[in-house]
Amino acid sequence: MSKIKRNGNKPQILSARQAVDYIEDNDVVAVSGAGGGIVDPYALINALHDRYVETQSPKNLTLWHSTGLGDRGEKGMSPLALDGLVKRVIGGHWGQSPKLAQMASDNKIEAYNFPQGIMAQLARTAAAGQPGILSKVGLGTFIDPRIEGGKLNEVTKEELIQVMNVGVQEYLYYPVVPMNVCLIRATTADTEGYASMEGEITYIDVLQLAQAVHNNGGTVILQVKRVVKAGTLHPKSVKIPGFLVDAIVVESNQEQLYNGSDRFFSGDYIADDSDVNILPLDQRKVVARRALMEVKPGYVGNVGVGIADGIGNVAREEGVSDLFTLTVETGPVGGTTAQGIFFGATVNARAIMDMPAQFDFYDGGGLDVAFLSFAELDENGDVNVHKFNGKIMGTGGFVNIVAGSKKVVLCGTLRAGKLLTTIANGKITIDQEGKFEKMIKKVESVTFSAKQAALQGQEVIYITERAVFKLLDGKVVLTEIAPGMDLQKDIIDQMGFVPVVSKDLKEMDACIFKEEKMNIYDEFIGG
Repeated sequence: MSKIKRNGNKPQILSARQAVDYIEDNDVVAVSGAGGGIVDPYALINALHDRYVETQSPKNLTLWHSTGLGDRGEKGMSPLALDGLVKRVIGGHWGQSPKLAQMASDNKIEAYNFPQGIMAQLARTAAAGQPGILSKVGLGTFIDPRIEGGKLNEVTKEELIQVMNVGVQEYLYYPVVPMNVCLIRATTADTEGYASMEGEITYIDVLQLAQAVHNNGGTVILQVKRVVKAGTLHPKSVKIPGFLVDAIVVESNQEQLYNGSDRFFSGDYIADDSDVNILPLDQRKVVARRALMEVKPGYVGNVGVGIADGIGNVAREEGVSDLFTLTVETGPVGGTTAQGIFFGATVNARAIMDMPAQFDFYDGGGLDVAFLSFAELDENGDVNVHKFNGKIMGTGGFVNIVAGSKKVVLCGTLRAGKLLTTIANGKITIDQEGKFEKMIKKVESVTFSAKQAALQGQEVIYITERAVFKLLDGKVVLTEIAPGMDLQKDIIDQMGFVPVVSKDLKEMDACIFKEEKMNIYDEFIGG
């Protein structure tokens, strides 16, 4: 079917099913959205699902999504996990939509994992008519074509990424992938297609996707909550110019997240955070407390989803949260991010960046510190977060963030699988040891390259609930042990390799393991 024809200066207003009827076999379809419903064009995704179930058309699509989208179940990209509908997926993160990830694991589709930031920037690059991006992001990791080239399974054969040298510097070259269709979302559109995002939590890369598809002669389909009279939106509120939009689909029940809407998330209200929610003293809080000690006043950092996401809350408990700034890769600057599948939804953000711009800051070395989680750590200091235990999760922004940060703090428990601890009176006790090793001899696949970090002169720290390690001279060195832990029984015997034990091994500060506040304000501001 041919491209949607605009009515003069106006896009067509269609039902979701009518709009997705314009998607053809073999199209490259870009889909916006992040996390638990952020900017998710779910009505369009569901309509495409329904069309294929009813008609077995369109076939052999390539899906492009730069972030993780879904509830780790049925929502997000999972409705598109249909045999024959999808030929190839290029995704920044896969774990939020496990049905597509399972198709990749089963070798039913071609599957690539590009770094989230590279994907967001590639949309902008495509819009500008440029051929691709040269970047150091991904060197030495599974993204590197000398290793796996970002390919996630056996049926994925085509090499999309290349190694290039510019002078004496080595880079990865990521080519633009031309897009035929994009399914994107905003809050309000006027009848000429000019759209604002006042009710959305972030902007992510919707503008860049619309520009890329339009400039490629493709079809831009926009889901919104409402349509208003032409020319009535304030020009500074317009995020998507109307001439980019071919079809508008009204979804009046559109919510900010899968569990509803909250105008605190869209920045319309500022939450009273004078009463701090005190986190329970458990292994997650221990890790967050120790991680906070790697921050200095004035730092700009990134905090990822997972065990480290309590750092902001601990900082508020200690009265130091206003002394540094945490950011999230989807665009928020400052504030407090939600946890779990709703990660990226931020309360009291100070600013919201376009996602490509946020990653420009990261890739250019703007981050003083990054707090991220690890799934596996090996004796070389390499970390795997994207593919383990037979599951494809994807990297999200991890590869960009660790590549550009001056200090990298990787957080996790020493073991996984029903680990039970008691934390009280300045020490930690292991009540039930975790079933699975996380500190292993060799990671299955490299998401973080310790060798590349060393080449870049980065400081790398690995924090667990019972020990702290550093990457020093290419080796994982145990530098701190928690009070109450036995070095051999509780640390070394629970690892798949023997770390170097520092000659200056010391105890982690006992205040980390006490119910009361750590009272670190004076020490914090003292540097």
